Amino acid sequence: MPLFIVEVVRLTEEDMEFDMIGIDAAIANAFRRILIAELPTMAIEKVLIANNTSVVQDEVLAHRLGLIPISVDPRLFEYMSENDQPNEKNTIVFKLHVHCKRGSPRITVKSDELKWLPNGSELIKESRKVASDSASKPETYTSFSCSQDTLPEFANNPIAPKYPDIIISKLGPGQEIELEAHAVKGMGKTHAKWSPVATAWYRMLPEVVLLEEVEDDLAEGLKSKCPVNVFDIEDLGKGKKRATVARPRACTLCRECIRDEEWEKRVAIHRVKDHFIFTIESTGALPPEVLFTEAVKILEDKCERVITELS
Repeated sequence: MPLFIVEVVRLTEEDMEFDMIGIDAAIANAFRRILIAELPTMAIEKVLIANNTSVVQDEVLAHRLGLIPISVDPRLFEYMSENDQPNEKNTIVFKLHVHCKRGSPRITVKSDELKWLPNGSELIKESRKVASDSASKPETYTSFSCSQDTLPEFANNPIAPKYPDIIISKLGPGQEIELEAHAVKGMGKTHAKWSPVATAWYRMLPEVVLLEEVEDDLAEGLKSKCPVNVFDIEDLGKGKKRATVARPRACTLCRECIRDEEWEKRVAIHRVKDHFIFTIESTGALPPEVLFTEAVKILEDKCERVITELS
């Protein structure tokens, strides 16, 4: 049985490129599908609009808010079912209130205007006001037993949109948006707004083989054929030059190097069947390396469930 190896090639805050060696294409595709559809994140699901006089309709505004990545670890929150009350363990509340004064130029409303409300909803339920009991605390749309900023996870790390410059709407003079947005935990298979990756994809490692020595003018010609500089020239001394495969990983399998019939006898292009170049682009909710480790855990759980059911 071949050994499964993971080699990280590039890692940044937003994306990660790594090699998965020694697995079948089905396993690589399972990782891809889990990353896109089965890793949970927090996203805005309910939008309570108090006032919206902008040109953006309420439902379009709610959809745009849902697609804004929220910088928070979803593992710190619970799923909320239909029967659950919104509380500090399953809901994050944001407030957005922007007004463009009359006589002022148009303003752009960006995601940094979303302000986290650690104490929960501030909007009072109009239909449930009890007139006879004016001293009682008015009922809001959440039931927080404590403030979220008192929890150690958020005390020094306030919850906010990952990117502060995402345009939500533009307001003309006299226009206003006032709303409350509630974020809950969900998965990409329910709606794309919960997908933690902008995209996740893989390709097989290209293998470029020189079937015979390619020297001198032919070597120069081969190098000039490739648009991504897979080939290089090696100086053999005494005016002799030889083509070498310097960067096979860069090959896009465009087949330009074997376009002419005589070159098919000199160059062969293959794919390594068990070597996958995998790329993860995170939306920002979680770092890409965390997304990969969480995907491994989910795949492991799936395998254990299958084994349990079969045994």
